[in-house]
Amino acid sequence: MEKILITEEGRKFYVKDISKDFHTQYGVIKASDLKNNKVKTNTGKELSCFPASIIDKYEKIKRGAQIPLLKDIGVIIAKTGLNNTSVVVDSGSGSGALSCMLALHAKKVHSFDIRDDHIKIAKYNKELLGIKNLTIKKHDIYESVPVKNVDIITLDVPEPWKAIKGCATSLKPGGFLVSYSPSISQVAEFVNNLNKNFIHLKSVEIHEREWEIDKMKIRPKIKGVGHSGFLTFSRRI
Repeated sequence: MEKILITEEGRKFYVKDISKDFHTQYGVIKASDLKNNKVKTNTGKELSCFPASIIDKYEKIKRGAQIPLLKDIGVIIAKTGLNNTSVVVDSGSGSGALSCMLALHAKKVHSFDIRDDHIKIAKYNKELLGIKNLTIKKHDIYESVPVKNVDIITLDVPEPWKAIKGCATSLKPGGFLVSYSPSISQVAEFVNNLNKNFIHLKSVEIHEREWEIDKMKIRPKIKGVGHSGFLTFSRRI
């Protein structure tokens, strides 16, 4: 069982092997102590200790391609109503971050990519997170979508408009087609190519601003999470 250690200041450490002593900048924690809720290093620094959750493990995934951030993934889940009855197609897989997070909520996720190196990383991350309802295969989504009666399709590909025709034959009526693109020119091209089978719902950009709260010192943190990508939501007629 993996463990998470957190200092009073919020510094976090991921312990993958609890059978060994764990070394930190604050000193060493004995393996025998890692079963406790509170631990101390050999220098006397106290840390909280508890089992790693799925989000703790998610923070340790391997990254090859750039991934959608959690702020964007959360909006995809909320705006499509994704749930444990949903069948989802995600393309391209990239590092598998989006596929894995969607699979935590969906009935089944089918993920596709054309690059072997992406597929290798995505499969590694799937195993790291212990996800069973996700398949990752090599396929060109521009040519077709090899799954039918799908509730939601997410696209994180350079030219998402090339996949629209295949998505129309794959999605159920009322199903959602969501495109994630880093540039607004890609968004425009995608929206302008949506055919009569789709209604364009909205295109959005999600910003996240964290606040610093220390007694009466309350202010936004200087560095926030700004642009990561644009989300475009459309729906199969």
